[in-house]
Amino acid sequence: AAHGARKMENYGRFLALLASTLLVGFVSVILSLVWVFHYREGLSWDGSLGEFNWHPVLIITGFVFIQGIAIIVYRLPWTWKCSKLLMKFIHAGLNTIAMILAIVSMVAVFEFHNAKNIPNMYSLHSWIGLTAVIFYSLQLFLGFAVFLLPFAPVHLRIALMPIHVYLGLTIFATVIATALMGITEKLIFALKNPAYSASPPEATLVNCLGILLVIFGSLILWMASRPHWKRPPAENAKILRPIGATAEGTEVESTMTDSSNADKSDLRSNTEAARKQNIKFDEAGQRSTM
Repeated sequence: AAHGARKMENYGRFLALLASTLLVGFVSVILSLVWVFHYREGLSWDGSLGEFNWHPVLIITGFVFIQGIAIIVYRLPWTWKCSKLLMKFIHAGLNTIAMILAIVSMVAVFEFHNAKNIPNMYSLHSWIGLTAVIFYSLQLFLGFAVFLLPFAPVHLRIALMPIHVYLGLTIFATVIATALMGITEKLIFALKNPAYSASPPEATLVNCLGILLVIFGSLILWMASRPHWKRPPAENAKILRPIGATAEGTEVESTMTDSSNADKSDLRSNTEAARKQNIKFDEAGQRSTM
């Protein structure tokens, strides 16, 4: 009973944290819209300042908020009954949306700069930002190739999982740092009269937006790094199934949908070696956000 109560308390804590995270992320997106519509020139796609404004809005919506949700999607307890494959598709899909929005937001800046004869790629913000986008696209491509498509051998997945996780969290943190550099730079450039140093309301609003981005990032990283909120490994019950039982479920949890793999593991599924392999396999399959 005590265990059940602890589990419920843990679940309650997780839900409270998730709700706070979603709220902070949502408010960040709203504040970016208030900023560009109330204080700046709104949104347009005509080479004017309104085109530049797509940049902060899409970065905060896609590269920060949606990427953050993609990171913790495996942690949602009500999805633990869903197939791992479905969750992988959701994880990959959200990251793909974030990637597309990030690219559109960068096109907006380049087009705006070119229309106004402003040089490109001179600031530290732009260097780190572009680096983050390049690494993010590599991460996405590798994620698809290794973890989603059924061709990569198990040992490769096991070897690459910690790198995938580390890179994902590092890119996410870097994106938030880069966003802070970007909004600071924008305030310094844009606030002339009154100046940024005079703390006009716009400065206060955008500084608060920056604080929310830091809080959002910290909450996502906290949720992603708690081992007890990890998706539990696929039931080890499948290991006990006698030889000749259906291959269904043997490796499907980790998207080894390709039947030859499932059969191989079935043939050995009674041996101690297979048991160890399965447990190791689950570890690799599950560590997706750790």
